[in-house]
Amino acid sequence: MEFEFSSTGKLRYANNSNYKNDTMIRKEVTVSQSVLDEVRRIIQEADIIAEDDHNWPEPDRVGRQELEVKLGKEHISFTCSKIGSLLDVQESNDPEGLRIFYYLIQDLKCLVFSLITLHFKSRLNWNGG
Repeated sequence: MEFEFSSTGKLRYANNSNYKNDTMIRKEVTVSQSVLDEVRRIIQEADIIAEDDHNWPEPDRVGRQELEVKLGKEHISFTCSKIGSLLDVQESNDPEGLRIFYYLIQDLKCLVFSLITLHFKSRLNWNGG
């Protein structure tokens, strides 16, 4: 799954789907400034900018997770192996930092899924009646 929020309000979403041999689901929506402010707040409260992925598990055959954050003049990116559960986090060399990363990713995924679902659901209902 990939998503990107731009400062212009564009939210781009892409996800691989194995459902009925689909390949890639791509959607793009425009979000309000208040949504962008909320994304910024979530990232700032997580304090992910203070973390370092040096001691996080390296990407492997199971997969990889990446996060790139650009907030004002700050720019940081993280890469680690795919995290399957909190057990993976607890058994890592940096459980506190990886826990922050894990929960931030979960929060952002939840927000993105909700925005995409609500946008297309309300758009379909609006056009339908």
